[in-house]
Amino acid sequence: MNMEHPVDFETLQKKADRRTRIQKTVIYFFLTVWALIVLFPFYWMVLTSVKSYSAYNAEHVPAFFTLSPTLQNYVDAFTTVPLMGYLLNTLIFTVITTFLMVIVSVLAAYAFARLEFKGKNLVFTLFLSLMMIPSELVVITNFVTITNLGLRNTITGLVLPSVTSVFYIYLLKENFEQVPDELYRAAKVDGTSDLKYLWKVMIPICRPTIVTITILKIIECWNSYVWPRLITDDPAYYLVSNGIQEIRENGFGRENIPAMMAAVVVISVPLILLFLVFRKKIMSGVSRGGLKG
Repeated sequence: MNMEHPVDFETLQKKADRRTRIQKTVIYFFLTVWALIVLFPFYWMVLTSVKSYSAYNAEHVPAFFTLSPTLQNYVDAFTTVPLMGYLLNTLIFTVITTFLMVIVSVLAAYAFARLEFKGKNLVFTLFLSLMMIPSELVVITNFVTITNLGLRNTITGLVLPSVTSVFYIYLLKENFEQVPDELYRAAKVDGTSDLKYLWKVMIPICRPTIVTITILKIIECWNSYVWPRLITDDPAYYLVSNGIQEIRENGFGRENIPAMMAAVVVISVPLILLFLVFRKKIMSGVSRGGLKG
């Protein structure tokens, strides 16, 4: 060892710490900039919703803040147009669709993961191949089928095409397969039925993934636009997605942007709160469903 130039570990540590701080500073800077870019549309939506119609039209240059906020636009959103009816329709549609989808997905995933039947792998492969079909083709087929059944402008017609999801079934199947086979064989030796084993063992163990697909389905239903737009032309069955377009055309009018933004804020808040409350469960469920071992 060369004693003339001893290694100064303290200096090396300081350099390493300085390098780490610089890296973190750069990373946090870009994350902050990205967060501002992502959050700015939400800020602008809320800001516009608390501006009066006259104040908004008087702005020749958009103002990034207001000194005289008003909640009148939110009052108008519930009194001038039937926004509450659209919210109620969307809530009913979301609850029924999500409930049926979870039941169908859990049963289908359990069958593919644990039950043995002839042609299971072939059936599952064909089932997965449905993900390769463009959604536009499925929408056309569903529209023709629902129309022929006379289910247009009904809750049933809105719900039926959305009660299955190939992706959610696949995600659950992968999660179910992580549960050791020994548990299933031990349960069968004890005379436990498949449904009881599913209810008592599989669902409690895989609850994070089930909660995740439930939340994702709620968000999907709440934001659904194309299918409700096609299958309903009666305002009594409008969801918030196509109801907001009706409000724009025949409610506030195209010029009353602040009132429109107030309605959009009311529609967006439930999903934002849902995601903020369950964000950790969503991430853990997706991560757990994607791992195998």
